[in-house]
Amino acid sequence: YWSEDLTLPYEPFIGTIGVSPEIEAISSLQPDYYGGNMDLPDMAPGAIVYFPVQKDGALLFVGDCHAIQGDGEVSGVALEMPATVTLQIDLIKNHAIAWPRLETEDFVMTIGCARPLEDAARIAYRELVRWFAAEKPMDEMEAYMFLTQAAKVRLGNMVDPKYCVAASVSKKYFSG
Repeated sequence: YWSEDLTLPYEPFIGTIGVSPEIEAISSLQPDYYGGNMDLPDMAPGAIVYFPVQKDGALLFVGDCHAIQGDGEVSGVALEMPATVTLQIDLIKNHAIAWPRLETEDFVMTIGCARPLEDAARIAYRELVRWFAAEKPMDEMEAYMFLTQAAKVRLGNMVDPKYCVAASVSKKYFSG
């Protein structure tokens, strides 16, 4: 609820989720290859997220839940909320990935975090090209050319030390 004329929908999601990197303590504020404060609205109920595990036990962390947020979290804050989060954790052995991946009902996404923003987008697209080429009978150059036409960008965090971008493609291209 914003005013009598303006109401916002309830679209809850987890803003911060990740695993421990191979180094010692880190701030969960800064997103990177291990996750962190990515602020991607697609990290919503029903989504599946994959992380590269660096430490025994992964040391998963979760927080910063939002009731709604536009792309980029441009003012630095979303509509924050307390939340009880229920997760299912599965370990996928012998399947290395370099950056987080996300699946929604309709899309698969790869996440890149960096500054400047175009570096985050390059990371996300590079990882999507690798994932797509591994799933389809094509090399990375063919996947790159296809995704140039079919992929989309989603902006996550654009206010913290590193920006976060998700490159996505419809699941209809992954099936079959």
